[in-house]
Amino acid sequence: MLSLSGGFRFLPNYLDRTAQEAVLAAVRDIIAQAPLYTPRMPKTGKPMSVRMTNCGSLGWVTDERGYRYQPSHPETGRPWPPIPQCLRDAWHELARYAHAPEACLINVYGPDARMGLHQDRDEQDFDAPVVSLSLGDTGLFRIGGTRRSDPTRSLRLASGDAAVLGGSARLAFHGIDRILPGTSTLLPDGGRINLTMRRVTRP
Repeated sequence: MLSLSGGFRFLPNYLDRTAQEAVLAAVRDIIAQAPLYTPRMPKTGKPMSVRMTNCGSLGWVTDERGYRYQPSHPETGRPWPPIPQCLRDAWHELARYAHAPEACLINVYGPDARMGLHQDRDEQDFDAPVVSLSLGDTGLFRIGGTRRSDPTRSLRLASGDAAVLGGSARLAFHGIDRILPGTSTLLPDGGRINLTMRRVTRP
């Protein structure tokens, strides 16, 4: 485990291959119930390069109306599926936080997808960390400070790695610069899946 000042923790190989396959099976079941869709940026409506879905009582969405959490899929209108036990177990082991997660955002990256530097600040409770699990091809992850102009450093998030943004790193700017194709055999068609668990409301 790598711990950086401010509360960011990086746990390489947190999930072994068997655990990765179990999480992937759970993700596929979620996608069957809540299909992947292409999110859009606020105001401009520009499509993002990732596809996404959610599980949990709340799901994070973005479109022309802005960033927000809501209890239903934006296209089907159906409630999000519950968070699987394997993900809840990872949260309770990694979060160091007494209450259960309410949302798990699932981002699916193709070989050319990326995620610009951003803060996770649409939640009410910043005492709860953000817990992230990676599946598939390695993503070049960049993390900085709480100001966009702060210096950044890069880490490679491989399949099975976990990362936790807590403490003063809870509002750190972070993103994915690029995907490194061919670095994992977990996903038959390649690409990367990132699962990000969050507590949204205050207990």
